[in-house]
Amino acid sequence: MVSLSIVDFIGVASGIGAQDHGCEAGPEALHTTCIKSHLCDSQAVWLTTLYPSLAQDNLHAIQRLCMSLAEQVQRSIEVAHRFAVFSGDHSSAIGTWSGARAALKKEESLGLIWVDAHMDSHTPETSPSGAYHGMPLACLLGHGPAELTEINYPSPVLLPQNVVLVGIRSYEADEHALLSRLGVHIYYIEEVRERGLVAVMLEARERLAQHSHQFGVSIDLDAIDPDEAPGVGSPEQGGIHGDELIAALKVLVSDERFVGLEISEYNPDHDIEQKTAELALALANTIVR
Repeated sequence: MVSLSIVDFIGVASGIGAQDHGCEAGPEALHTTCIKSHLCDSQAVWLTTLYPSLAQDNLHAIQRLCMSLAEQVQRSIEVAHRFAVFSGDHSSAIGTWSGARAALKKEESLGLIWVDAHMDSHTPETSPSGAYHGMPLACLLGHGPAELTEINYPSPVLLPQNVVLVGIRSYEADEHALLSRLGVHIYYIEEVRERGLVAVMLEARERLAQHSHQFGVSIDLDAIDPDEAPGVGSPEQGGIHGDELIAALKVLVSDERFVGLEISEYNPDHDIEQKTAELALALANTIVR
């Protein structure tokens, strides 16, 4: 069981999986803000910031980075700490949740609530851009290059019945077809607006509870409306509200099955008066007690 009192903050300063590399500066910018806000204290410790190493290409650089991240997340869980990963581009999710899964027993399974404007479920064959930050969820579900589908844990890391997407409003036909074929449940933004985010997130948690033993939440900040979170690389109008997401997280993190949180794609180049940075840290603050 994870501790409710200690949270390990982990930065991943990489933008090589995105078309706009500005998010690579996001984790260090958040670290600075974290220190100034006194959020990084005895209960929330910024353990490390990981950087990509030299490799023959972006694929292998992301592979190495995700392996290091997976090892760090696994260690945090094994010493009964919760974690909050502040990543650059969302390809780091492959490492985050591979590490969380590796920390569980073989017979257990991991659930994941994926909060995003996009599905991030392309493969190299279907991606219009070839950017790896559009592929992490597919990789976690076992579809993608072998270098990314088996990061510290045999593929697939996640089973389709243990994944729920929330807030989706921009996607391509091929990634939609993959998730539909796998049977992954999706709450599109229209349903979120109609029912309210807290109700949707609670239902998502109950869906995961049917088959998974622990669960986490992965947030791409572009899930939030750009009027509230302008500091992202791929903004999409009509997103969820930041205060709703904070309220929903406060409910979810009280569950003893909750292991950790990931916040990705903060791009300080596009932020306005640190609105997005402050919101990102407010989201992280929900798991600090």
